[in-house]
Amino acid sequence: MHYNPKRRWISYWYQINEVLSQKPGSVLEIGIGNQTVSGHLKKVGIKVTTCDFDKSLKPDVFADILDLPFKKDNFDVVLCAEVLEHLPFENFEKGLEQIFKVTKKTAVITLPHYSLTNIYFGIKLVPYVPKIELHFEIDYPIENKYDGEHYWEIGKKGYSLKRVKSKIKKTGFKIDKIFRPIENPYHHFFILKK
Repeated sequence: MHYNPKRRWISYWYQINEVLSQKPGSVLEIGIGNQTVSGHLKKVGIKVTTCDFDKSLKPDVFADILDLPFKKDNFDVVLCAEVLEHLPFENFEKGLEQIFKVTKKTAVITLPHYSLTNIYFGIKLVPYVPKIELHFEIDYPIENKYDGEHYWEIGKKGYSLKRVKSKIKKTGFKIDKIFRPIENPYHHFFILKK
């Protein structure tokens, strides 16, 4: 439960939902973590290939995101959740270019988004009427200090959402959808199309 608090499970749900909404025949998951997402996708009949640079996680393919050993347009969807921030920002674009190369159509990417505060309010007053939910956060661009994990995060000094979106567009991707789940706004989702 240390690695999988409730907020991470919420992110898993959104990752699975976004991948399935693309109706893929094949998926590449880069950065497999504990294989919760790939495991579920496999159970519902999706052909999933896992890829990681950590052999101890037992991925299908052992490789670095900066040098993916797959053919061009090899997968319907590439999922890369909470991975790219583990690269220095100067390698962000190269990682995206590798994802662009191997996907036929779509990439589902999540990145951490730092906010000083996240305020959430939800209320349900009447049965059969959806709950009203409000969420807002206050970004405060503090300096990012490398902690052995994240080289950068959206919202920290020098890493604005505008800058990240600009880098994504430079690789040739079109941003089809962008959102932060109301239940876990730390994970910023980008649905990218070729």
